[in-house]
Amino acid sequence: MAEELEEWCRCLPKVELHAHLNGSIRDTTLLELARERSKKGQLVLSDVEGVILKADDRSLQECFKLFDLIHVLTTDHGTISRVAKEVIEDFAAEKVIYLELRTTPKKNEAIGMSKRSYVEAVLAGFKAVETVEAIFLPIDGNIQHIIPPVQQNGPAKGPRMCQIFVRLLLSIDRRENLDGAMETVQLALDMRNSGVVGIDLSGNPIVGEWQTFLPALTWARNQGLPITLHCGEEIQGMLDFHPERLGHVCCLDDLEWKTLKASDIPVEICLTSNVRTECVTSIADHHFADLYQEKHPLILCTDDPGVFSTTISCEYALAASCFELSKRELFRLAKDAVKFIFADDKVKQTLSLIIDAAECDLLIPNEDVENCLPSEK
Repeated sequence: MAEELEEWCRCLPKVELHAHLNGSIRDTTLLELARERSKKGQLVLSDVEGVILKADDRSLQECFKLFDLIHVLTTDHGTISRVAKEVIEDFAAEKVIYLELRTTPKKNEAIGMSKRSYVEAVLAGFKAVETVEAIFLPIDGNIQHIIPPVQQNGPAKGPRMCQIFVRLLLSIDRRENLDGAMETVQLALDMRNSGVVGIDLSGNPIVGEWQTFLPALTWARNQGLPITLHCGEEIQGMLDFHPERLGHVCCLDDLEWKTLKASDIPVEICLTSNVRTECVTSIADHHFADLYQEKHPLILCTDDPGVFSTTISCEYALAASCFELSKRELFRLAKDAVKFIFADDKVKQTLSLIIDAAECDLLIPNEDVENCLPSEK
């Protein structure tokens, strides 16, 4: 039943709004890159091979070790472009029809990498996508591409989509100072017409202070850039800022929960990530249930699907099985997510049409009103 549920969720057109580029890399790609570095004497393969291959049950410390390894392996323009290309293709294979990928622009003076050239390498990866049509530039004029994605080769081999809308968020790392944050915002403004649509604040929540980044985020907002924040510490200040979206929101006190629920700030929910990072004790205790019952705006997301060995289809299946959601409710989650994307209204209308068409195909007209999922029958 679990496999049938996951396969049904894979056929559902979905929106992904919280996915980190580095956290979404294929294990096979990491292993290949590690072997290349090993041949050059730059690392010992046996030190890292185990944590790469141990995909499904990495401990928290092993996840941290993998993050460190990823930063070591993704330091040149070519690798960054390759990873961006593969990540988009992988999300498209999960029938994601709109993806907001986020990444922190990096400098590597040893190879002449600037923040700008890093982002250009990511966008080069967008252009290199082969298995689907990746649409990453703003739509001008009439709505295009309103034909629903076509499933090829059948569910057993995985859906292959005709197209995926892709946008890029530039992340400010909490380890940066104000000058670094302002540089990232300026870069986002400069590359607005190349697929960059917003700003993210991320990184270790106990590093840096909210007030350090507030001027940069305020400037970004004043220039019309939407903002999403990883919400871990200094939460009241973030709630007062009222960003367009918030990520995670795992550690709120009673007053902060009350403030959040009184707001209309959509929350990017990452079930598997929150459990694996021990931000919540279990899926059953996850705040998704509370916010969902309160009808608070929510978006199911993956965060770092490569590191945490999940997919967006698995996250939908997990929510369905743990919180007893019907097929119609899953469609509603997918369609509601469209409201919270950082793209223009033409894209939103296109995505809604695609989801509506799929709903007619995937929901059996004669099923009972709840349209129970396989695991609920």
